[in-house]
Amino acid sequence: MSSEPDLPTAGRCQDPARDSEARARALGVSREAIDVYRASDVLDLHLDSFIWSRVLGYDLRRRHRHGLFGRHFYGQVDFPRIREAGITGGVWSITTNPLQPLARRTEVFLANLTRLRAIFASVPDGFAVVRNLAEYRAARAAGRHGAFLGIQGGSALDPETLDRIPDDAILRITLVHLYSSALGVTSSPAALRRRNDGLSELGRDYVRRLNEKRIFLDLAHINRAGFFDALSVHDRSQPVLVSHTGVSGVHPHWRNLDDEQLRAVADLGGTVGVMYQASFLGRGPCTADTVVDHLEHIVKTVGEDHASLGSDWDGAIQPPPELASCLDLPRLADRMLRRGWSGERIGKILGGNFLRVVEMLRG
Repeated sequence: MSSEPDLPTAGRCQDPARDSEARARALGVSREAIDVYRASDVLDLHLDSFIWSRVLGYDLRRRHRHGLFGRHFYGQVDFPRIREAGITGGVWSITTNPLQPLARRTEVFLANLTRLRAIFASVPDGFAVVRNLAEYRAARAAGRHGAFLGIQGGSALDPETLDRIPDDAILRITLVHLYSSALGVTSSPAALRRRNDGLSELGRDYVRRLNEKRIFLDLAHINRAGFFDALSVHDRSQPVLVSHTGVSGVHPHWRNLDDEQLRAVADLGGTVGVMYQASFLGRGPCTADTVVDHLEHIVKTVGEDHASLGSDWDGAIQPPPELASCLDLPRLADRMLRRGWSGERIGKILGGNFLRVVEMLRG
């Protein structure tokens, strides 16, 4: 991978408040789009960059140009570009290695949690780990990115060892990832169990424990039967998340949610993050407009209070060329404006909806 050695920390990056006209010209968007974007809280429900820190030694604190595959798979996000892009918060994910036995997975997860928190602590001028809306607001008031933490793959911990998470550090957990586990079945065609199998009893207990600990139930990646099994035991006073997905009303795909699932999330006050993996978004060339097509379907189906952004940047994805890195994000605001959407609606989608559900769960 290629990185710039003169930018070792997030504090030494371009000012996100630099000239709006220049940024609009560079991105080919309107000045109004930049203004709406900068007036908004901008949060991403799923950033997967930490996995490359673990696997390849990818230093999140340095500015990277590209990885071995251009802007595909990884090299889409780092701390300097997050700051330059004006992304005010996000959920940074710790992904489970399913090949480890459970006892080992738990210890590895706890070590990775310590490691990720230490990386954020090493750049205190630009970043702060946060757990609720009040902490996020304090971080933003101090000019810091508010970093929420999440787990991708609930098999990192069993229901009992969820108590080993320190300081309420984890905001949300996906029950499964790209593989099935003792909790339930993935939506992926690679599932080794029958695709119509639902959540196991252990998985149901896991949902109840998430509710007790006020950790978001994240229903990304789970199969449809497991999705509704989880909701059948979920505390209906708490919202749920789907952190990163597409919607089948735009593009039918095993990874995407149907309208019934969208309504189930909205009925609980939750929100759905649209991801940027091109093959989940549509056939043929995808653009920033394709992402907005998915957001628009959510808005038309369940309302503008339930659509969010969950890029999955650095999650081994191939995003539309117009969204090759986090610096391109204002293009989404521009495409939404072109559809006649109000600044209020755009602000909700960029971050307001996610902050609302965080406040619902954790204050």
